[in-house]
Amino acid sequence: MSTRRFTIAALVLLAAPMIAGAQDWKDDAPGKTHRIDVAALPAPFATQSAADFPRIVPKPNDAKLSVPPGFKVDVFTRDVDGPRTMRAAPNGDIFVTETQQGRIKILHPSADGSTAMVASVYAEGLNGPFGMQFYPAGARPQWLYVTEKNRVLRYAYKAGDAKAGGAPEVLVPQLAPTADMGHSTRDLVFSPDGRKMYVAVGSQSNVADDMGKKSADEVKAWEADKMIGAAWGNETNRADVLVFDTASPGKGKIFATGIRNCVALAMQSTGDLWCTVNERDALGDNLVPDYSTRVKEGGYYGWPWYYMGNHEDPRRKGERPDLAGKAIVPDVLYQAHSAAVGFTFYTASNGKSAFPAEYNGNGFAVFHGSWNRASRTGHKVVRVLMKDGKPTGEYQDFLTGFIAPDGKPWGRPNSIAQIGDGSLLLADDDGDVIYRISYSR
Repeated sequence: MSTRRFTIAALVLLAAPMIAGAQDWKDDAPGKTHRIDVAALPAPFATQSAADFPRIVPKPNDAKLSVPPGFKVDVFTRDVDGPRTMRAAPNGDIFVTETQQGRIKILHPSADGSTAMVASVYAEGLNGPFGMQFYPAGARPQWLYVTEKNRVLRYAYKAGDAKAGGAPEVLVPQLAPTADMGHSTRDLVFSPDGRKMYVAVGSQSNVADDMGKKSADEVKAWEADKMIGAAWGNETNRADVLVFDTASPGKGKIFATGIRNCVALAMQSTGDLWCTVNERDALGDNLVPDYSTRVKEGGYYGWPWYYMGNHEDPRRKGERPDLAGKAIVPDVLYQAHSAAVGFTFYTASNGKSAFPAEYNGNGFAVFHGSWNRASRTGHKVVRVLMKDGKPTGEYQDFLTGFIAPDGKPWGRPNSIAQIGDGSLLLADDDGDVIYRISYSR
């Protein structure tokens, strides 16, 4: 090739638009930084909608999880069955929801904290338990709050309890009329002062396919009673974050709308409420990005009519012109179909396994893995970068390696939790294992 032809080819390549999030798992490596630019999102249906559900294979002999220098990953326990949400009690016990089994298990760490020596069943017979929080915050909580698919319960708790002392108290008997269908994981978190309880309820469907339509006047009346962007019909109180008065939970109300499936809630030290969200499917390989974002009271985040701000979903085209320009663009966008399902803020400043100071205040998000994408993505943990307590919009690969060189995944990480020594626990519900990520100086 002549120099002139090479130069022209290079200019054409440089001029070609970079499609946001077009990479796949082969590009992943600890320390690699990603940023999804809303302005570079492709058009809907730029690629066909793929279906490649993760089929977990046995761990290859040469498979290795990769983390940045100074970190290591060890097995904390295999005595779990489909582990999901994890919470550390003030006394060091680790509570784990085994959602599909309808069970909450307690892991009792070894003396050095490196493994779980004993596991016991705290409560069972539950309907899809997922979210958990100890209340009030501090060294002596009196309650363990638990979400089921359509209720919020609490158990009386004192430090060292190995089993629930009695039947739970039902605080919220119904989250939504159809909450037993569709997306079924419900997370919860309390405000810093403990006076408010937030509960996330995902949508029933992908894009409100069977919700029905309302006239402009009907929409106006509906939103006057609910909130801007509130869905109706079989999506009533769905794709929302709800808020309740802790002292008297009662019915609660909508806090924010248009959030398709907020799988993980988190409260930042700044007092900001965060959602980590699975966005919609079937618009192509690189739409729509998943995300983590601060959630504003009264905020509308787009679902089902819009996404990523003022991008109208073509499947709902022309239905809600009144919402044009009103959807909030999320703070941190992730590669589409990554299945972002876990999130925590790292807050440890001491402990034998505490991470370096630059990690303090950063977020960690967990990607369960794609199905609606021709080239696999996800199956990793990423670090969500912050500056002065605010998201930069970038995220950085932290733990990779769950996908073998042939593209077949051997694990599906889903949730993450910080424990007392400063290490992080990472659950894999398909592998029935919890890992411990520690740092050595």
